[in-house]
Amino acid sequence: MSVLIVGSTALDSIKTPKAENPRLLGGSASHAAVAASFFAPVKLVGVVGEDFPQRYVQLYKRHKVDLEGLQVAAGKTFHWSGEYEVNMNSRRTLATELGVFETFTPKLPVSYQASPFVLLANIAPSLQSHVLKQMRRPEFVVADTMDLWLNIALPDLLQLLKSVDGFVLNDSEARQLTKEDNLISALKKIHKLGPKYVIIKKGEHGAILSSRDTGLFISPAYPLARVVDPTGAGDSFVGGMMGYLSTAKGPIETNLRRAMIYGSVVASFCCEGFGLTFTTRITRRAIDARFKELARLTRF
Repeated sequence: MSVLIVGSTALDSIKTPKAENPRLLGGSASHAAVAASFFAPVKLVGVVGEDFPQRYVQLYKRHKVDLEGLQVAAGKTFHWSGEYEVNMNSRRTLATELGVFETFTPKLPVSYQASPFVLLANIAPSLQSHVLKQMRRPEFVVADTMDLWLNIALPDLLQLLKSVDGFVLNDSEARQLTKEDNLISALKKIHKLGPKYVIIKKGEHGAILSSRDTGLFISPAYPLARVVDPTGAGDSFVGGMMGYLSTAKGPIETNLRRAMIYGSVVASFCCEGFGLTFTTRITRRAIDARFKELARLTRF
C-alpha cells in the first residue's frame, strides 16, 4: 500500500557550531517522504517555487516519490534558516521566508484520494483538515503538529483531532496543549480530544506511544556518538513509521510498536548528516541492520 504525505517542502539553511550548509532540501513533507520511501510507495503533496533546484526533483524521483501532487507556483520556495547551539538540543530561527508556501492550498489528484495511509505532516491544521475532506475513507490517518499552531490556530487543531486516528507532537507541545506537566496525564487528556493513538516525541530520549486499547509503549532512540544535524529527525521518525505500517500485515495495533522502532532508526540516520544528505545514501538493508541492533539493546 502507498502512503500519502502532505506537508511543507522547503529549502533549509542550517548552521551548527562546526559547519554551515545553505539551501538544502527540507520541509516536513520532504523528510517524511524520503523516510517512508524505504518501505512503501509515497505520494507527495506540497508546493515549491520556480527557484526549486532540479537536483531535488531528481532526488525525489530516485526514491520513487510520486510528484503528481507537487505544485510549482510562481515565486520562491519556502526558505528557513536556523542555527543550533553546541549541544544540538536548542536552536534559533534566523529567517523564515514563506514564499509560495504562504498561499499554499493542498489539492489532491484523483489518484491520491483513495490512499489508505495518510500522514498530515506539519502544516496549518486548517490545511490538514482540507486534505481530509478530499479523501475517500482512508484506513489510517496520522497528524503531526508544532507549537506555532497551538499558539495561533488552536481551534482548528482541536477540530482536526476529532478526525484523525493518530496524533504526533513533542513533549513541550503536549504540556502546552493540555496544561499538564506530567506527560502521562497529558496523554489521557489528548485521547479525550479524539485520537485513538497519541505519540509524544522526546528527541534523543525516544518517544512514548499511548493507545486506548493497549496502554503505553516506550520507544527508545538509537544511540548516536555524534549528531551532525537533527533537522527533520521528527519528520523522518513519523515518515518511517508510516511507511512501515503501510506494508505490515495485520492490524495497526499489532504493528505500531515495531513501526515506531523503525521510525527511530530512520531518524537516527537523518541526524548523521545535514538535511537529507545522509538519509538519501542509506539502504533498507542498513535500516534493518540498525533495527536489529536497537532491538538487541533493549532486550532483557
